[in-house]
Amino acid sequence: MKRTYLKVAVAVLMLSGTTATAQEFDLTFQSVDPAGNPNFAIQKEWTERVHKMSGGRIAIELLPVGSVVEYNETQEAVGSGILDGHITDVSYFSGKDPAFGLIANPIGAWASPDEMFRFINYGGGYELMNELEGPYGLRFVGATTTGLEGFVSDRPLDGVADLKGLKVRAPEGLIQEVFAAAGAVPVNLPYSEVYTSLDKGVIDAADSTVFSTNHQQGLHKVAVHPVYPGFHSMPLVEVAMNLDKWNSMPEDLQEIMTVSVRDFAQDAVARLSINDLKAVAEAKADPSITVHNWPAEERAKFRAIAMGQWSKVAASSENAQKVYDLLTEYLKSQGLLN
Repeated sequence: MKRTYLKVAVAVLMLSGTTATAQEFDLTFQSVDPAGNPNFAIQKEWTERVHKMSGGRIAIELLPVGSVVEYNETQEAVGSGILDGHITDVSYFSGKDPAFGLIANPIGAWASPDEMFRFINYGGGYELMNELEGPYGLRFVGATTTGLEGFVSDRPLDGVADLKGLKVRAPEGLIQEVFAAAGAVPVNLPYSEVYTSLDKGVIDAADSTVFSTNHQQGLHKVAVHPVYPGFHSMPLVEVAMNLDKWNSMPEDLQEIMTVSVRDFAQDAVARLSINDLKAVAEAKADPSITVHNWPAEERAKFRAIAMGQWSKVAASSENAQKVYDLLTEYLKSQGLLN
């Protein structure tokens, strides 16, 4: 009898151990990128790492842009529980509050991804993002970025003066306001429509994504005057979850999600940068493409225009003022504001 009880006890322990490591959270996230985009592939690899790191307790199904809702509707979808999370450019929610546009892309603030990551992770940005998103039912898990973006154009661009009258695709919020202040005509379009819009002449240029992704997607075939390195944009791409879903997670899984996003951010930046250098060399070898590199004085002119818009955005909402105050205080403390 004792042997029988021992066998039963061992079986129960083995079963309970299996149950403890069984999948606990099936999550559906929507990406801002289409399925064939290199960014999407890197994001998919992140979901696979989360699954392994959590011992199978977290399984994330990542859907391409537009699968459930439109690219600029994911905040509502995540907050209401239609989606469990998203990976997206925070600028798309500027219509809800200008604060999202200012913290997502304070044009002229960052010269490298590491500068932005330090602000988010150690300069108060993480806490502020959660303060901004909490009322919408979201939990900000962490920040990533594509890095300094390229700029695609169907006409030569060698400085600020060439932006006048340019119909340029740009996300709503601060970045549109900066381009408008520089004399361009901003147009709000999702990334998925950039190629067709350039080809049909709906737009002349686009604040798009990194050079290598633009090149792979064929944008330089219809916009043969790219600017590299980019002069204009480095977006905050957030990983965020439904707040109730986040709160239902045990602390160890929350920590896995948080730490995994920090790794994902470094992975994405490094790999896209490597791809960029290869793509730039390929583009320069193509006689139909002219890669333009703005001189330092032109970049400084654009940065000055951008910084002139920060205070205007700050005055438009209480939250935007909070972002402005924290951002400028941090930049001053790091010697990055001039």
